[in-house]
Amino acid sequence: MDPSSKTETGTNNAAGGGQVNIVIDAVDHRSSARQGQQLRDVQVVHQPHNTPSTAKTSGGVLAAAAASAASSLRSAKDAISGK
Repeated sequence: MDPSSKTETGTNNAAGGGQVNIVIDAVDHRSSARQGQQLRDVQVVHQPHNTPSTAKTSGGVLAAAAASAASSLRSAKDAISGK
């Protein structure tokens, strides 16, 4: 299996927007003390997420992650303080 081979598949919904999945053929390398190194062919599927237009750039993704982390920390703080 060629580790650099890539296939794109797409779907269209009724609203006219399509989603493209990218399938990449790869090789999984595993090793253990008992069985030594094992190689097997695998496929990795990258599926895009439908996000608001502000989160389409890496900066938007990071901003959304930071907001989520801040919210989680606030919730933990409130739980510990008994609010």
